[in-house]
Amino acid sequence: MEFHIFVLVSMESSSSLQNIQPMSQKETPMQRPLFDDISPHNVTAVVGQTAILHCRVKHVSDRTVSWMRKRDLHILTSSIHTYTGDGRFSVVHPENSEQWDLKVEFVQKRDAGIYECQVNTEPKINLAVQLNVEGTAQANIHGPPEVFVKKGSTISLTCSVNVHSTPPSSVVWLHGTKVVDFDSPRGRGGISLETEKTESGTTSRLLVTKAGLSDTGNYTCQPSNANTATVFVHVLNGEHPAAMQHGEHGAGSKLAAWSWTLTMAAFALSYR
Repeated sequence: MEFHIFVLVSMESSSSLQNIQPMSQKETPMQRPLFDDISPHNVTAVVGQTAILHCRVKHVSDRTVSWMRKRDLHILTSSIHTYTGDGRFSVVHPENSEQWDLKVEFVQKRDAGIYECQVNTEPKINLAVQLNVEGTAQANIHGPPEVFVKKGSTISLTCSVNVHSTPPSSVVWLHGTKVVDFDSPRGRGGISLETEKTESGTTSRLLVTKAGLSDTGNYTCQPSNANTATVFVHVLNGEHPAAMQHGEHGAGSKLAAWSWTLTMAAFALSYR
């Protein structure tokens, strides 16, 4: 009797063991391919330059990563291979990395559109990236073309460059025709320059503290790989709140011009 009970228990245990699978044979949700969705989905490039469309995929395993152009459903790359006669397209994939970036050299206007990074899972997963193409690389100084500041206050000028994938190696500011010298011990002092380069673009901010009348004039933002942008700064004596620079660049150019006219009129009357 005791032996019979022992056999039943042993058979039941054997049946249970047959239903157990090693943990290594199961695919947990964390092991399935997924996009490391931290890169920008909107990329802007300039004609003639290089654009990089980023795609990072975790846990690829034996799956294949491909890039497809959405407008004609053309497969451009699959794994590390290129499947187009257009040699400007290639995939950037350092060995054993999660990086599967699409590289487009000598960008043309016709390249604008949506591109999809795809992984051949079941069902297929994809990541769409919009490529925008602009005709020229151009700097832009935020605000109106003329800026009015009070003597003794701070001139603050911010310049952005529309080159995203290939940021300028340098951004120089000119006052008139001379480079603004912000680190020379012989300079006026009180000048600082902050330049930030990210995947979304380049921004350069010029700060001139304790502005004097000699600081009046044209200020030009000159990136190394883009057209320049210029703004005229007026440094005024006395208080003219409507025309002062507040945070960005103060009031519009019409209001600024009107305030400047009043200032000149007051200046002329003072000498009568």
